[in-house]
Amino acid sequence: MAKSIIQKEKYCYLSGAKNVPLEEHHCFFGPLRKISERYGFKVWLTPEYHRGKNGPHQDRQTDLLLKRVCQRKFEETHSREEFMEIIGRNYLDD
Repeated sequence: MAKSIIQKEKYCYLSGAKNVPLEEHHCFFGPLRKISERYGFKVWLTPEYHRGKNGPHQDRQTDLLLKRVCQRKFEETHSREEFMEIIGRNYLDD
């Protein structure tokens, strides 16, 4: 179980809330959940930001935001080609 490559501290990535119940969100879920776990492609979110109407499981824009943040962070130390080998697609426009 790898630590998040995005967050060093435990707080809601979307709201900044601390000292509240938090849930771990895998930026790439479903069949890619194990890959997210292996590479640390995850963030902490409050239950509302995780599963609520504006959370990544209900809102495509929030989902894409977290995927892009994750890819940018990964590419700080790896290549885009490596990311695409792991995930299978590019989420960045640049």
